[in-house]
Amino acid sequence: MSGHGESFAELPVAPKPPLRRFHQARWDEPIIFELSQPGRRGIAVPKAEGPAVELPASVRREHAPKLPEMSQLHVLRHYLRLSQENLGFDLNIDVGQGTCTMKYSPKVNDLFAKATGPLHPHQHEDTVQGVLEIYWRMERMLAEISGMSRVSLQPGSGSAAIYANIAMIRAYHAANGGEARDQVITTMFSHPSNAACAKTAGYEVITLMPDANGLPDIEALKAAIGPRTAALMITNPEDTGVFNPRIKEFVDLVHSVGGLACYDQANANGILGITRARDVGFDLCHFNLHKTFSTPHSCGGPAAGACGVSPALEPFLPEPTVDRVESDSTEFEGTEFDGSGRFVLKYPEKSVGKIRPFLGVTPNVVRAYAWIMSLGAEGLRQVAETAVLNNNYLMHKILQIPGASVPWNSRHVEQARYSWQQLSEETGVHSEEIGVRAADFGVHYWTSHHPYLVPEPFTLEPTESYAKEDLDEYAAILAHVADEARRDPEFVKGAPYNQTIHKIDMTSLDDPKQWAPTWRAYVRKHLQGQD
Repeated sequence: MSGHGESFAELPVAPKPPLRRFHQARWDEPIIFELSQPGRRGIAVPKAEGPAVELPASVRREHAPKLPEMSQLHVLRHYLRLSQENLGFDLNIDVGQGTCTMKYSPKVNDLFAKATGPLHPHQHEDTVQGVLEIYWRMERMLAEISGMSRVSLQPGSGSAAIYANIAMIRAYHAANGGEARDQVITTMFSHPSNAACAKTAGYEVITLMPDANGLPDIEALKAAIGPRTAALMITNPEDTGVFNPRIKEFVDLVHSVGGLACYDQANANGILGITRARDVGFDLCHFNLHKTFSTPHSCGGPAAGACGVSPALEPFLPEPTVDRVESDSTEFEGTEFDGSGRFVLKYPEKSVGKIRPFLGVTPNVVRAYAWIMSLGAEGLRQVAETAVLNNNYLMHKILQIPGASVPWNSRHVEQARYSWQQLSEETGVHSEEIGVRAADFGVHYWTSHHPYLVPEPFTLEPTESYAKEDLDEYAAILAHVADEARRDPEFVKGAPYNQTIHKIDMTSLDDPKQWAPTWRAYVRKHLQGQD
């Protein structure tokens, strides 16, 4: 009951505004090094007890590290202010970060990640049996999801997993007399990391362009394959959200000339429980745990990757692998592990070596493990079905906006790459400018990889995390901005108006002499000589 004796059910319901009012906080916050004050401390570190140990001169610093000196209050205030100047998944409708699979990461999984305790990478494996068991079980779940026989969780990102796969491809051919295989085939709408990793590994890269339907041109593949073909590295569904229904034919063609087929499954959110890499003949695949399996993106790192292989590629997996010695083994007879099995680290003889130090990004492996365990097999398939439903619902809403289109009418799975070409031709407003104006309403979008084969592109990827009203609101914002572009194009071009900054001077981005990736570089290039 309210203070006036009315029930809540009797109170009038305020009409929902057509667009959410938004204005970003602005703090003009200095860099933390500029806030440093000599002598300030956030914590009083006790002196170490025990005998002093003299470090070798080769590892001793000549001078103390120049770290910021600040109190706890000022550190907290600094980072909270910065956080208010950012958009992120927990704050806004983040379907515009196409190909990144932004989804809700259950906060309880953070507790599980912390529950691993303060472990040290050099601890004896006997003392980290719980963590090793999670790695072992996670590997087997991903093997089941992909159809592969073994999986390595060592890569620290999707690109690292792609590089691990290209390293195993190279090692496999070297072990089987295929040193002359120096070409890798990929497609224009596959992730650029496939081409980049292959090029880094020394391969010549052949890129297949899309045909009239937006699919990789199979006739171009037939012309490209031959005795020099080391592998096909392909993303499917591609970054346009189009699934290639002839994928097995692609794989069979590559196998017919002795090449390997590698599946980039970073865009796997729409195919979980529906199709598997090995079922259509792929020899290797990879996942991004920070995409499909709901671990945080963490502003670009640390992420987590996983690469899976067929039996023929197992000897080349990154080291170490996590294996279980079964309870009937005599290796540990009479020890505390006798009767229950034990998890051990193995080092394959033909391994390509380490992709990153130690086992991998353990906190994110634990988060992904918890996410899969909470859903089960049926839940994973429901994730895919909901993601596909959300994408097609949003696509229906977007295509009702005059000036928006989807270049290819193929069936889109978990995302779609749209085009503002018609709107741009009629108003002179470009896709980037529409995306910037959308930020005034608390959302944004990503355009696409260059080159822009889709003119005036924008890529949206609604995962299973978003409700219908989220998708309606996002589509309403884009419809509003498109209408503004028709009524007052210069107003849209002048955006943003509600953000922390107005316009960025892009000229400095093209001038390496102005780049300052570290604080010391910034001081040297921009502050020296100033009063």
